[in-house]
Amino acid sequence: RNFYYITMLRDPVSRYLSEWKHVQRGATWKTSLHMCDGRSPTPDELPTCYEGDDWSGVSLQEFMDCSYNLANNRQVRMLADLSLVGCYNLTFMNESERNTILLQSAKNNLKNMAFFGLTEFQRKTQYLFERTFNLKFISPFTQFNVTRASNVDIGEDVRQRIEELNFLDVQLYEYAKDLFLQRFQYSKQEEHQKNRLKRREER
Repeated sequence: RNFYYITMLRDPVSRYLSEWKHVQRGATWKTSLHMCDGRSPTPDELPTCYEGDDWSGVSLQEFMDCSYNLANNRQVRMLADLSLVGCYNLTFMNESERNTILLQSAKNNLKNMAFFGLTEFQRKTQYLFERTFNLKFISPFTQFNVTRASNVDIGEDVRQRIEELNFLDVQLYEYAKDLFLQRFQYSKQEEHQKNRLKRREER
């Protein structure tokens, strides 16, 4: 069998706010093993941000204040090869070197995936998906601009704080958006050229 790795990325601030709202309603990732190099992290390597069963009712400020919150830079961490930086062992190397390696690894893995899309560009994502895998969806993708995250009213200072907490995700998203739009433009040009050739042959 051929396995194709694909993913969707989201604007880091919207994604972070969405996860906060999700956690606020009682969601946890207790069943996640966070396996890396054949083992799960120790409690010291990956402490929890809350006591008790969940973090229900957590305020945004409390959510941001937990320094080991896995919501921070989640997209980079999920895409990167964590074994390159000693998994969840933060004493394996200095923070600056760790961040550089994680971001580059995430970029490389994203670029080499069979496909990735952006939630903020649903129609373009559908177009590229269909072109990549040579298929057609029955109905067009829908762009939902009103989400739980978009309903959260935050000030500029809070937005900046979220961007600081997710500075790796912000860099990854800028890279992804640029690459995504390049691929879209290239695919559109390729389609136009094929259509021109087809019309010429028909004439």
